[in-house]
Amino acid sequence: MKNVVYFIGAGPGDPDLITVKGRNILMEADVIIYAGSLVSKEHFKNCKEGVEIHNSASMTLNEVIEVIEKSYKENKKVVRLHTGDPAIYGAIKEQMDELEKFNIPYEVVPGVSSFTAAASAIKREFTLPNVSQTVILTRVEGRTPVPEKESLEKLASIGASMALFLSVSMIDKVVEKLKKGYGRNVPIAVIQRATWEDQKCVIGTLDDIAEKVKKENITKTAQILVGDFIDCEYNKSLLYDEGFSHMFRKGKDEDSSN
Repeated sequence: MKNVVYFIGAGPGDPDLITVKGRNILMEADVIIYAGSLVSKEHFKNCKEGVEIHNSASMTLNEVIEVIEKSYKENKKVVRLHTGDPAIYGAIKEQMDELEKFNIPYEVVPGVSSFTAAASAIKREFTLPNVSQTVILTRVEGRTPVPEKESLEKLASIGASMALFLSVSMIDKVVEKLKKGYGRNVPIAVIQRATWEDQKCVIGTLDDIAEKVKKENITKTAQILVGDFIDCEYNKSLLYDEGFSHMFRKGKDEDSSN
Protein backbone atom coordinates (compact mmCIF):
# COMPACT_ATOMS: atom_id res chain seq x y z
CA MET A 1 0.00 0.00 0.00
CA LYS A 2 1.68 3.18 -1.17
CA ASN A 3 1.55 6.29 0.96
CA VAL A 4 -1.50 8.02 -0.44
CA VAL A 5 -4.80 8.82 1.23
CA TYR A 6 -7.56 6.46 0.16
CA PHE A 7 -11.21 7.46 -0.10
CA ILE A 8 -13.00 4.11 0.00
CA GLY A 9 -16.64 3.27 -0.52
CA ALA A 10 -17.62 0.82 2.23
CA GLY A 11 -20.83 -0.19 0.46
CA PRO A 12 -24.43 0.19 1.64
CA GLY A 13 -24.25 -1.75 4.90
CA ASP A 14 -23.38 -5.42 4.58
CA PRO A 15 -19.62 -5.47 5.32
CA ASP A 16 -19.09 -8.07 2.59
CA LEU A 17 -20.20 -5.55 -0.04
CA ILE A 18 -17.00 -3.55 0.20
CA THR A 19 -14.75 -4.31 -2.78
CA VAL A 20 -11.83 -6.71 -2.38
CA LYS A 21 -9.49 -3.82 -3.17
CA GLY A 22 -11.13 -1.64 -0.55
CA ARG A 23 -10.95 -4.34 2.13
CA ASN A 24 -7.30 -5.09 1.38
CA ILE A 25 -6.36 -1.44 1.74
CA LEU A 26 -8.42 -1.12 4.91
CA MET A 27 -6.58 -4.05 6.50
CA GLU A 28 -3.28 -2.22 6.04
CA ALA A 29 -4.43 1.18 7.29
CA ASP A 30 -2.81 2.91 10.26
CA VAL A 31 -5.52 5.57 10.51
CA ILE A 32 -9.19 5.25 9.56
CA ILE A 33 -11.72 8.10 9.48
CA TYR A 34 -15.15 6.58 8.95
CA ALA A 35 -18.64 7.96 8.38
CA GLY A 36 -20.27 7.30 11.75
CA SER A 37 -23.32 5.06 12.08
CA LEU A 38 -23.62 4.74 8.30
CA VAL A 39 -20.61 2.42 8.11
CA SER A 40 -20.68 -1.00 9.80
CA LYS A 41 -18.07 -1.44 12.53
CA GLU A 42 -17.68 -5.00 11.24
CA HIS A 43 -15.21 -3.51 8.76
CA PHE A 44 -12.71 -2.98 11.57
CA LYS A 45 -12.52 -6.62 12.71
CA ASN A 46 -9.70 -7.46 10.33
CA CYS A 47 -7.77 -4.21 10.72
CA LYS A 48 -4.28 -4.43 12.12
CA GLU A 49 -3.64 -4.06 15.83
CA GLY A 50 -3.26 -0.50 17.06
CA VAL A 51 -5.13 1.11 14.17
CA GLU A 52 -6.30 4.62 14.99
CA ILE A 53 -10.03 5.07 14.29
CA HIS A 54 -11.93 8.36 14.10
CA ASN A 55 -15.68 8.81 13.76
CA SER A 56 -16.22 11.74 11.40
CA ALA A 57 -19.84 12.23 12.53
CA SER A 58 -18.62 14.60 15.23
CA MET A 59 -15.84 16.19 13.17
CA THR A 60 -15.71 19.29 11.01
CA LEU A 61 -14.01 19.40 7.63
CA ASN A 62 -10.99 21.15 9.16
CA GLU A 63 -10.70 18.50 11.86
CA VAL A 64 -10.81 15.70 9.29
CA ILE A 65 -8.10 17.35 7.22
CA GLU A 66 -5.96 17.99 10.31
CA VAL A 67 -5.99 14.29 11.17
CA ILE A 68 -5.17 13.33 7.59
CA GLU A 69 -2.37 15.90 7.26
CA LYS A 70 -0.76 14.94 10.58
CA SER A 71 -0.98 11.22 9.84
CA TYR A 72 0.38 11.61 6.32
CA LYS A 73 3.38 13.60 7.59
CA GLU A 74 4.05 10.77 10.02
CA ASN A 75 4.08 8.38 7.04
CA LYS A 76 0.95 6.61 8.26
CA LYS A 77 -1.44 4.96 5.85
CA VAL A 78 -4.77 6.81 5.94
CA VAL A 79 -8.20 5.60 4.85
CA ARG A 80 -11.25 7.84 4.63
CA LEU A 81 -14.07 5.31 4.76
CA HIS A 82 -17.36 6.51 3.29
CA THR A 83 -20.74 4.81 3.06
CA GLY A 84 -21.95 3.42 -0.27
CA ASP A 85 -19.99 4.93 -3.12
CA PRO A 86 -18.12 8.09 -2.14
CA ALA A 87 -18.85 9.79 -5.48
CA ILE A 88 -22.59 10.04 -4.67
CA TYR A 89 -23.50 12.53 -1.91
CA GLY A 90 -20.16 11.75 -0.30
CA ALA A 91 -18.93 15.34 0.13
CA ILE A 92 -15.48 14.17 -0.95
CA LYS A 93 -14.73 16.95 -3.43
CA GLU A 94 -14.17 19.48 -0.66
CA GLN A 95 -11.88 17.04 1.14
CA MET A 96 -9.84 16.29 -1.97
CA ASP A 97 -9.49 20.00 -2.72
CA GLU A 98 -8.03 20.55 0.76
CA LEU A 99 -5.58 17.68 0.34
CA GLU A 100 -4.37 19.19 -2.93
CA LYS A 101 -3.55 22.42 -1.08
CA PHE A 102 -1.18 20.38 1.10
CA ASN A 103 0.16 18.37 -1.87
CA ILE A 104 -1.14 15.17 -0.28
CA PRO A 105 -1.80 12.50 -2.93
CA TYR A 106 -5.05 10.55 -2.81
CA GLU A 107 -7.01 7.88 -4.64
CA VAL A 108 -10.69 6.95 -4.72
CA VAL A 109 -11.86 3.34 -4.49
CA PRO A 110 -15.51 3.02 -5.59
CA GLY A 111 -18.13 1.08 -3.67
CA VAL A 112 -21.62 -0.36 -4.02
CA SER A 113 -24.14 2.47 -3.77
CA SER A 114 -27.27 2.30 -1.63
CA PHE A 115 -29.45 2.92 -4.70
CA THR A 116 -28.33 -0.30 -6.37
CA ALA A 117 -28.50 -2.11 -3.04
CA ALA A 118 -32.09 -0.90 -2.64
CA ALA A 119 -33.02 -2.24 -6.07
CA SER A 120 -31.50 -5.60 -5.18
CA ALA A 121 -33.43 -5.64 -1.89
CA ILE A 122 -36.75 -5.51 -3.74
CA LYS A 123 -35.42 -7.64 -6.63
CA ARG A 124 -36.00 -5.09 -9.38
CA GLU A 125 -34.13 -3.81 -12.45
CA PHE A 126 -34.07 -0.07 -13.13
CA THR A 127 -33.65 -0.35 -16.90
CA LEU A 128 -36.35 -2.35 -18.65
CA PRO A 129 -36.91 -2.32 -22.44
CA ASN A 130 -39.86 -0.10 -23.48
CA VAL A 131 -40.25 1.06 -19.84
CA SER A 132 -37.16 3.08 -18.92
CA GLN A 133 -33.57 3.21 -20.05
CA THR A 134 -32.65 6.08 -17.76
CA VAL A 135 -32.01 6.25 -14.02
CA ILE A 136 -32.14 9.59 -12.22
CA LEU A 137 -30.35 9.96 -8.88
CA THR A 138 -31.56 12.97 -6.93
CA ARG A 139 -32.94 14.29 -3.66
CA VAL A 140 -35.62 16.68 -2.50
CA GLU A 141 -34.46 20.04 -1.19
CA GLY A 142 -34.00 20.30 2.56
CA ARG A 143 -31.34 22.26 4.36
CA THR A 144 -29.24 21.62 1.26
CA PRO A 145 -30.89 23.38 -1.69
CA VAL A 146 -31.47 21.80 -5.09
CA PRO A 147 -31.06 23.84 -8.31
CA GLU A 148 -34.45 24.93 -9.71
CA LYS A 149 -33.73 23.21 -13.03
CA GLU A 150 -33.42 19.94 -11.05
CA SER A 151 -36.69 20.26 -9.15
CA LEU A 152 -38.31 16.93 -8.38
CA GLU A 153 -41.41 17.85 -10.40
CA LYS A 154 -39.33 18.49 -13.53
CA LEU A 155 -37.28 15.33 -13.16
CA ALA A 156 -40.36 13.20 -12.51
CA SER A 157 -42.02 14.55 -15.65
CA ILE A 158 -39.40 12.69 -17.71
CA GLY A 159 -40.90 9.41 -16.58
CA ALA A 160 -37.54 7.73 -15.96
CA SER A 161 -36.69 5.39 -13.11
CA MET A 162 -35.67 7.41 -10.06
CA ALA A 163 -33.72 6.90 -6.84
CA LEU A 164 -34.04 9.55 -4.15
CA PHE A 165 -31.40 9.96 -1.48
CA LEU A 166 -31.72 11.81 1.83
CA SER A 167 -35.44 12.46 1.41
CA VAL A 168 -37.53 9.97 3.37
CA SER A 169 -37.94 12.31 6.35
CA MET A 170 -39.93 14.55 3.98
CA ILE A 171 -42.04 11.80 2.44
CA ASP A 172 -45.20 13.92 2.20
CA LYS A 173 -43.32 16.62 0.32
CA VAL A 174 -41.71 14.00 -1.92
CA VAL A 175 -45.07 12.43 -2.81
CA GLU A 176 -46.65 15.82 -3.54
CA LYS A 177 -43.87 16.76 -5.94
CA LEU A 178 -43.79 13.35 -7.62
CA LYS A 179 -47.54 13.43 -8.22
CA LYS A 180 -47.19 16.80 -9.94
CA GLY A 181 -44.33 15.53 -12.08
CA TYR A 182 -45.60 12.10 -13.07
CA GLY A 183 -49.20 13.25 -13.33
CA ARG A 184 -50.44 9.80 -12.37
CA ASN A 185 -50.22 7.18 -9.66
CA VAL A 186 -46.94 5.26 -10.12
CA PRO A 187 -45.25 2.51 -8.12
CA ILE A 188 -42.84 3.55 -5.39
CA ALA A 189 -40.70 1.69 -2.87
CA VAL A 190 -38.90 2.76 0.29
CA ILE A 191 -35.99 0.65 1.48
CA GLN A 192 -34.49 1.42 4.86
CA ARG A 193 -30.92 0.31 5.63
CA ALA A 194 -30.57 -1.82 2.50
CA THR A 195 -28.39 -4.93 3.07
CA TRP A 196 -28.17 -4.37 6.84
CA GLU A 197 -29.59 -7.11 9.08
CA ASP A 198 -32.51 -4.85 10.02
CA GLN A 199 -33.33 -3.94 6.41
CA LYS A 200 -36.94 -2.92 5.87
CA CYS A 201 -38.78 -2.69 2.53
CA VAL A 202 -42.12 -0.99 1.86
CA ILE A 203 -43.71 -1.09 -1.61
CA GLY A 204 -46.77 0.86 -2.68
CA THR A 205 -47.90 3.67 -4.95
CA LEU A 206 -47.83 7.44 -4.69
CA ASP A 207 -51.34 7.26 -3.24
CA ASP A 208 -50.46 5.12 -0.22
CA ILE A 209 -46.67 5.11 0.33
CA ALA A 210 -46.59 7.99 2.82
CA GLU A 211 -49.03 6.24 5.12
CA LYS A 212 -47.12 2.95 4.83
CA VAL A 213 -43.79 4.61 5.59
CA LYS A 214 -45.16 6.37 8.66
CA LYS A 215 -46.70 3.13 9.88
CA GLU A 216 -43.30 1.47 9.68
CA ASN A 217 -41.69 4.48 11.40
CA ILE A 218 -39.14 4.98 8.64
CA THR A 219 -37.63 8.44 9.06
CA LYS A 220 -34.00 8.16 7.95
CA THR A 221 -31.32 6.06 6.21
CA ALA A 222 -33.69 4.99 3.44
CA GLN A 223 -33.76 5.01 -0.34
CA ILE A 224 -36.88 6.00 -2.25
CA LEU A 225 -37.21 4.25 -5.62
CA VAL A 226 -39.87 5.48 -8.03
CA GLY A 227 -41.09 4.38 -11.44
CA ASP A 228 -42.94 1.84 -13.50
CA PHE A 229 -39.98 -0.56 -13.32
CA ILE A 230 -41.20 -1.56 -9.85
CA ASP A 231 -44.44 -3.06 -11.17
CA CYS A 232 -45.11 -3.23 -14.90
CA GLU A 233 -45.31 -5.24 -18.11
CA TYR A 234 -42.15 -5.04 -20.19
CA ASN A 235 -40.52 -6.35 -23.35
CA LYS A 236 -37.74 -8.88 -23.02
CA SER A 237 -34.21 -7.78 -23.84
CA LEU A 238 -32.93 -8.35 -27.37
CA LEU A 239 -29.59 -9.37 -25.88
CA TYR A 240 -30.77 -12.94 -25.31
CA ASP A 241 -33.39 -13.10 -28.06
CA GLU A 242 -32.79 -16.11 -30.31
CA GLY A 243 -33.41 -14.00 -33.41
CA PHE A 244 -30.98 -11.24 -32.44
CA SER A 245 -27.40 -11.33 -33.73
CA HIS A 246 -24.38 -9.67 -32.16
CA MET A 247 -20.61 -10.06 -32.29
CA PHE A 248 -20.64 -13.10 -29.97
CA ARG A 249 -23.67 -14.96 -31.29
CA LYS A 250 -25.55 -15.46 -34.56
CA GLY A 251 -29.32 -15.18 -34.48
CA LYS A 252 -31.51 -18.20 -35.18
CA ASP A 253 -32.66 -16.87 -38.57
CA GLU A 254 -29.09 -16.14 -39.62
CA ASP A 255 -27.94 -19.61 -38.60
CA SER A 256 -30.70 -21.33 -40.61
CA SER A 257 -29.88 -19.35 -43.77
CA ASN A 258 -26.27 -20.55 -43.87
